[in-house]
Order: sequence, then C-alpha cells, then structure tokens
Amino acid sequence: MDTYQHQFRVYYEDTDAGGVVYHANYLNFFERTRTEWLRSKGLEQSRMSQKENIVLAISKMDIDFIRPARLDDLLTVTCQPTSHKRASMIIHQTMYCGDQLLAKATVKVASLKADAFRPTPFPQHLIQELLF
Repeated sequence: MDTYQHQFRVYYEDTDAGGVVYHANYLNFFERTRTEWLRSKGLEQSRMSQKENIVLAISKMDIDFIRPARLDDLLTVTCQPTSHKRASMIIHQTMYCGDQLLAKATVKVASLKADAFRPTPFPQHLIQELLF
C-alpha cells in the first residue's frame, strides 16, 4: 500500500499566541490530507454520498504529539491505509517538518450509509481503489 503525501504551510491563523500550531489544527491537517488522498484516487466524498449512498466518518483517532509545528513551517503530512474490515478501515498518518516527526495518528474510518448514518460494508471497488 502506497503512502500518500501532501504539504501545507503553517499560517498565522493556525497558531496560538506563541506561534505554535494549536493542537486542534493538527486534526485539520490530517483531515485535509485524507481528503486529498481520496481525490488522488479519483474519489470525492460528495459524489460517494450522492451516487453510492456512502459517507466516511471518523470513529476513532489516536494522536501522538511529538514536537510542535510552528508558524511558517512547511509540513509534509502522510496517509497510509494499513488494514480494513467490512465497514471500517485503519489509516496511519504522520506529520513532518523536514525530517523531524511532529505528530502521528491512527485513524479508524467507518463506512456509513449516507441516508441513515448506519454502518455499511465498503463496496468492493472502493476497497480496491483505496488499498491497492
């Protein structure tokens, strides 16, 4: 399984008064990377919802904050799916500034019916597109 990478610049709006990225904004960087990873696979969440009645929802996330990201840093955020079950997938993510590991996350993504927000198996073609 390939590792997807996306880069972000840390802007003033991402930081606290000390110029350090506010902890909740790490979630934004991880989320944007997962969204861009889906797009790189030709998948858009709005189309998945409308055409396949599938939405992806985070059911669990564990984050290790290792070093602070700071104003003007160029961040490289990765996304790599590592396993799946019928209606969920585990994705590992990392955040680097240069070669310094800043944070890592393990994300459990659930496949839900868009119209009912109930778990539903991933369509097989999605598993093929996302994991291979």
